[in-house]
Amino acid sequence: MITLPTPNLSHPKYRPDIDGLRAIAVLSVVTFHAFPTWIKGGFIGVDVFFVISGFLISTIIFESLDKGTFSFAEFYVRRIRRIFPALILVLSACLAFGWMVLIADELNQLGKHIVGGALFASNFVLWSEAGYFDNSAETKPLLHLWSLGIEEQFYILWPFVLWFFWKRKFNLITLTFLIAACSFYLNLRGVKKDPVATFYLPQNRFWELLCGSILAWVVLYKKMHVKALD
Repeated sequence: MITLPTPNLSHPKYRPDIDGLRAIAVLSVVTFHAFPTWIKGGFIGVDVFFVISGFLISTIIFESLDKGTFSFAEFYVRRIRRIFPALILVLSACLAFGWMVLIADELNQLGKHIVGGALFASNFVLWSEAGYFDNSAETKPLLHLWSLGIEEQFYILWPFVLWFFWKRKFNLITLTFLIAACSFYLNLRGVKKDPVATFYLPQNRFWELLCGSILAWVVLYKKMHVKALD
């Protein structure tokens, strides 16, 4: 059992509106996969989820840096507690089921996907498999973990980036805009040259999470300016 001292990180208040957006995003993706001809473009729910994730995580980091209470250890322990229980359950269930029903080659592929999921590298694993001889999506029960991989890669890198530039008194919203613009440019250029890599690689997707970061900064500091005026 991992124990922590008195919490230092900020913790955003419960937002029912954000939970509602999460529900809409999840339902749109699930419905799209179940009835692709009925709801076209439902996959945009993943993009909505990325923006929400960027907003929530960046709110925590911005507030904690301002208060001087940011803790890398506490930040990552929170992420572990939130993600690993459900992830371990899913990976274990898939492994147990695969062990009983899959042939050797299929089990080998599943094992590779389980390792990729556990290491938050599913997007890289799936990208490496893409091509003419790739298996169909229906044979990949852990295909959905590509988005978790991108989220976790963002969660690993973004706190270090913000902390590094915050220590050097760099304007964090300017930094966020610059990185988001670079990522968006890579996305636009990559769609034409290599759409598969653009879909899976984090540098082409981070701009979506960073849009949430920009929203977090605006919401947070707009409130602070209003309080200062009052």
